[in-house]
Amino acid sequence: MKLKVLLPTHILVDEEVVKVIAEAENGSFCLLPRHIDFAAALVPGLFSFVTAQDVEQFLAVDEGVLIKCGSEVLVSTRNAVIGPDLGMLKQTIQKQFVELEDREKMSRSALAKLEANFVRRFMDLEKPGSMTGL
Repeated sequence: MKLKVLLPTHILVDEEVVKVIAEAENGSFCLLPRHIDFAAALVPGLFSFVTAQDVEQFLAVDEGVLIKCGSEVLVSTRNAVIGPDLGMLKQTIQKQFVELEDREKMSRSALAKLEANFVRRFMDLEKPGSMTGL
C-alpha cells in the first residue's frame, strides 16, 4: 500500500507500507493491503505503520481523516509528529500539542473579548444622545 500523511503545509510521509494501525472515534483498527476501501475520522493519538522493509514507524497525530482507496491510504491531519520511539514521541507530543492548545485557547479568549467589545460599542450607538441620534 502507498501511505501518504498530508499536513496543511507539506507531506510528512510518502512511502510503501504493509500495515497501518490508527485510532478512530470508535476504537483502534488495522489496515492491510487487501482490506476493503475504508474511511475513518481519526482522534488525537498514536498512529503506526510498518514499511515495506519491515520497520515499524510511529506518528503522533492530531484529529484528522483517513481514507483507504484501493492500494492508497491517505491521512489528512492538522498536525503530526514522527518519532523514532514511543518515549521520545510522547515527550514531543506533550510539548508541541499542549503548547499549540494553549495558544489556541489564548487566541479564542482574545477573539471573544474583541467580539464583546464590538457588541458593546454597537449597543452604545443605539442609546439616545449618541452621535448617530443627532
